[in-house]
Amino acid sequence: MSSAVSTEPLLHRSFREISRPRFRSSTLRPSPPPASLSCAPKSPSFRHARRRCASGSGPRRGGWGGSGGGAALLRARASSSGAAVVEALESADVLFQEAFPLQRTETAEGKIFVRLDQGKDGQNWQLTVGCTLAGKWILHWGISHVDDVGSEWDQPPAEMRPPGSIPIKDYAIETPLQKSSTSMDGDEVYEVNISIKSNSNIAAINFVLKDEESGSWYQHRGRDFKVPLMDSLQDDSNIVGSKRGFDLWPGALGQLSNILLKGEASDYKDKDASTDLEASKQEVRCLEGFYVEQPIVKVVSIRNSVNISVKICPKTAKTLVYLETDLPRDVIVHWGVCRDDSKKWEIPAAPYPPETEIFKNKALRTLLQPKEQGNGFWGSFALDEEFVGFLFVLKLKEEDVWLNCMGEDFYIPVSSTRSSSLLRQKESDSTETSGKTMETNTEVSSTEYTDDIINEIRNLVSDISSEKSRKTKTKEAQESILQEIEKLAAEAYSIFRSSLPTFSAEAVLEQEVLEPSPYICSATGTGFEILCQGFNWESNKSGRWYKELMEKASQLASLGFTVVWLPPPTDSVSPEGYMPRDLYNLNSRYGTIDELKDLVKKFHEVNIRVLGDVVLNHRCAQYQNQNGIWNIFGGRLNWDDRAVVADDPHFQGRGNKSSGDNFHAAPNIDHSQDFVRKDLKEWLHWLRREIGYDGWRLDFVRGFWGGYVKDYLDASEPYFAVGEYWDSLSYTYGEMDHNQDAHRQRIIDWINATNGTAGAFDVTTKGILHAALERCEYWRLSDQKGKPPGVVGWWPSRAATFIENHDTGSTQGHWRFPSGKEMQGYAYILTHPGTPAVFYDHIFSHYQSEIGSLISIRNRNKIHCRSTIKITKAERDVYAAIIDDKVAMKIGPGYYEPQSGPQNWSPVLEGRDYKVWETS
Repeated sequence: MSSAVSTEPLLHRSFREISRPRFRSSTLRPSPPPASLSCAPKSPSFRHARRRCASGSGPRRGGWGGSGGGAALLRARASSSGAAVVEALESADVLFQEAFPLQRTETAEGKIFVRLDQGKDGQNWQLTVGCTLAGKWILHWGISHVDDVGSEWDQPPAEMRPPGSIPIKDYAIETPLQKSSTSMDGDEVYEVNISIKSNSNIAAINFVLKDEESGSWYQHRGRDFKVPLMDSLQDDSNIVGSKRGFDLWPGALGQLSNILLKGEASDYKDKDASTDLEASKQEVRCLEGFYVEQPIVKVVSIRNSVNISVKICPKTAKTLVYLETDLPRDVIVHWGVCRDDSKKWEIPAAPYPPETEIFKNKALRTLLQPKEQGNGFWGSFALDEEFVGFLFVLKLKEEDVWLNCMGEDFYIPVSSTRSSSLLRQKESDSTETSGKTMETNTEVSSTEYTDDIINEIRNLVSDISSEKSRKTKTKEAQESILQEIEKLAAEAYSIFRSSLPTFSAEAVLEQEVLEPSPYICSATGTGFEILCQGFNWESNKSGRWYKELMEKASQLASLGFTVVWLPPPTDSVSPEGYMPRDLYNLNSRYGTIDELKDLVKKFHEVNIRVLGDVVLNHRCAQYQNQNGIWNIFGGRLNWDDRAVVADDPHFQGRGNKSSGDNFHAAPNIDHSQDFVRKDLKEWLHWLRREIGYDGWRLDFVRGFWGGYVKDYLDASEPYFAVGEYWDSLSYTYGEMDHNQDAHRQRIIDWINATNGTAGAFDVTTKGILHAALERCEYWRLSDQKGKPPGVVGWWPSRAATFIENHDTGSTQGHWRFPSGKEMQGYAYILTHPGTPAVFYDHIFSHYQSEIGSLISIRNRNKIHCRSTIKITKAERDVYAAIIDDKVAMKIGPGYYEPQSGPQNWSPVLEGRDYKVWETS
């Protein structure tokens, strides 16, 4: 929810430089049978729309020991030919047969073109906007008039609107592109034509292009396309077309000349008249046609399949597994076998199929053979009867593209006593995961994690026990440190207990009643969480967001996300959900309650935890009191005006004074009332039980005391909780101060008030990144003590770092991250301690592969919320740091290379003004 508005300039992303249409392979992911991709129109509520693109997935980590690595492979002894196996398959009875649908993505590169032509009558003109990639394209456009001030859009007159146009609010039009009868370089063309009268006073046409299928928005150099029709407009980087082609035409000259001459008469009346005339003179030239192209990237979904057959060879009694797929390029099967339902990987005895290698003595890798017809690949595997399962994942040979089964290894039952129903057992088992601890994608050493906690305890103990600390710190501050030490110790003990071997109750004492272990609410999950914001400001527009997001669950899991933050689920006065009304009515603009349950279940199936966005600060009333004030609530929680704070002048509450800042758009709830807290705790508990939420994103927590938050979290026992505490940073004469300690202290104070049961979004770090990247002042990223200058530098385990969200970016754009520098921001937060959060619009964009690579680096090196950091350089044009002595990184245009010493550094990722190294 929007809780603060910044005057930061509105900036946008830029396109990648590409040429003509072609396809590049991206990544693979398995999928259920194809679902509908149609979307209801979604329009931006701001003038400048965003674009989003989809991409694919990666391998499962864990079961087969990180087979994506570059370890040496040993050549295995292969059988001379697969012909005998194929012959045996043809003569044996089929025990198991299944076809699995696969979905992979490829990046299509094409172009947007803009053309201005003179009409047949020689007077009017025609603007054509088109695209060379297939899809449901929508032109979102408006106009600017001669006397307009600023960048606002207006709707064009009715005679300009092509057939099928739909008005969007009061400022824009959406027109579908139609398939053209002509082609361009052999590619299909989709275009729309707009007629322009030469006697109008339209100064420019503004537009963005929208892909209705994916919801992606395409712009010009990160901003709206602008086609100026008069040279009254100042030069602008987003102008489309040659400058010579946009001159005054006679129909608008009179109006514009009058405007210009009036201004000049007042500004220059004391100057030489002839100089004034020359300075103000406008050339009268005819409008000229033009043609320009803009590169475009779109991720398209391509469906394939893999077919498995299992038979018993009548001659050898061996189990024969036959695999074939229609994937278009060389495919490697990374495989093994298991002896029981534990699905523990083993390497069977030789002989093996041709082109087979041994990987780390844990698995085998076989290059599939091309089919004779040339359409796909196949392989056959002979197994001894002692094995009950065949385990595998697929990899495209020349690319780092993996395919698994919903985040798990493919498991094929090969015993004659099993049936294909075992494959689907995982689906029924997954319904039980909402109340259990799910595995994360990254296997973590509990010893290493507890060592980090112990080190943090030692630092806190040293701090509180020092003589200087005893003299300077207040009693309350010392008690706060002691409480943090206690929580860390409890957390470490909980991890230690969970790592001990377990025994059945019968083996200890059959009648013994065991006491339940105390619940530890650490607010940070395992410490290795990577958070995805699963929506933007426009997500409610389609009315089926839950269904759309469900189709992306497996892809998000494969990218490495462990937690997803969903939009507010309740009935709301505003469609975005941040003006809640009936808290128990979960049918919203995002979908129905049943669709929400299905979505949460789907995320649990792919081992992603789910955060609900809960608005506890305020609530919209459903009835008026006797004075006509809206402060009487309906629904199951039918509170009266005692639930509203007394010091909000707009809603005449009869409660106590507010414990925080008032949000004046709706009645602020008085959390000091026992009945309010009781009802909210029951509601949160109901959401956990009924929907399956694992934790909370807490909206506008500046509005009420953090101690109440602790009460709510103790009652609902979330796995993860994070609050939005957003206020302004410190500025002097419009320039951001270097020292932002006061700002981050306010966030720390709120976390302290919750007793550390919740983390908070690190707004301080976001603001400092803005100033550092916009002004090339990377020295800002180190505080006076050489530590990170945000919350992550003081309390990293409670800092949720981010660079953009639905308020700061999307179509609201209250505080947009510096355009074109987003990947520098992600290179910072995804390599540093804290819990990083990635915005939906950035995940489904051309940044996806780079973000995925950074997440892989974080997971591979087990960077977590308490990782250690050493800032090695913080100068005008470069910032560099080493994290956990495993990862080195730098951002900024300046030079930096980590010094060789005990570690040998190898570069693993490099992008625009950022670079990352690992110890080799």
